[in-house]
Amino acid sequence: MAGIYLHIPFCKQACHYCDFHFSTSLGLKEQVLQAMRQELALQQHYLNGETIDTIYFGGGTPSILSVAELNELLETVYAQHTVNPAAEITLEANPDDLTLEKLQALRQTPVNRLSIGVQSFHDPHLQLMNRPHTAAEAALSIKMAQDLGFSNISLDLIYGIPAENPALWEQDLSQAFALQAQHLSCYALTIEPNTVFGHRVRKGKFSPADEERVARQFELLMTEAKAHGFLHYEISNFCQPGYESKHNSSYWKQVPYVGIGPSAHSFNGVSRQFNLPNNSKYVQALAEGQLPCTVEELSIEDRVNEYVMTTLRTSWGCDTRFIQEKWGVDLVALHAPYLQKIATQGLLRQEQGVLLLTEAGKLLADEIALDLFLLQEEA
Repeated sequence: MAGIYLHIPFCKQACHYCDFHFSTSLGLKEQVLQAMRQELALQQHYLNGETIDTIYFGGGTPSILSVAELNELLETVYAQHTVNPAAEITLEANPDDLTLEKLQALRQTPVNRLSIGVQSFHDPHLQLMNRPHTAAEAALSIKMAQDLGFSNISLDLIYGIPAENPALWEQDLSQAFALQAQHLSCYALTIEPNTVFGHRVRKGKFSPADEERVARQFELLMTEAKAHGFLHYEISNFCQPGYESKHNSSYWKQVPYVGIGPSAHSFNGVSRQFNLPNNSKYVQALAEGQLPCTVEELSIEDRVNEYVMTTLRTSWGCDTRFIQEKWGVDLVALHAPYLQKIATQGLLRQEQGVLLLTEAGKLLADEIALDLFLLQEEA
């Protein structure tokens, strides 16, 4: 199986934390969508005829497109690929785009999963982040989608927002669980340099939440999700049983996928491709019949390190036997003293060659993964 990611590089306004590739000008929208259809044609054989199991509209804000525009992209995908009749087809959406009329139209499309960018149910936090919707609009959009029959809904939430009241994050979680979504993606607020928040931090006009508070909020998230029957299947992702994001899980399981659109990435098991993060140059390249991408061939070290980084964050863990069989690397032998140390510290356990982080270890997931990375001479 394989996946297709479609990057829609347009937003109504710029969120103050976001450093993804997007434009708030819609002047090139029609040309970009045409170029994406051309790229789908040029990339038709990238996945070697694999059946498409997942399609994911990301961005940017994909819900900014009309339903007709979404359907045109889907029709192009279906014309050029064999798509699993039960494929998971996800649309990332902002609550303010999900009007009753839009949701009714979406129900007539193949889209069967909504990932709604709520971020917070506290209006002052939404204003701080420059989100284009209110908490009431978010709750209403979710309820309307459910009433119309959408039964696979994911909510994005952000914690670690500077706030005098530490109970606000608990209130966000309570509201999310009360709305009975099937999936939560929860991310700590990260201050990226080239964002509004990044500029404000450098000018001394914004102070991130302290790390201790962010850690406590993550611990509360894990506790509350478990209490509400959610599985913690990846560091930032929680779901009711059977509602894992198939598309995102394929990234963590090294399943091949092709990324379409400006800044999109593709992976076929041995190399990665990175599209230009520039709308006009992307359009120009496709108009000339060229793929606007850079190809990076992955070394054994790259592949092992990527496998470690992604799987260590998941509930199924990092299978060191798979690493040895596929790439001939004995990760346990290479890092035996370190693995013993963090196991003694209660950060990790081993089960039949699979490395699994404990709840305490999940707070240090990236640091532990980096410590397990291969150096060039170790493969």
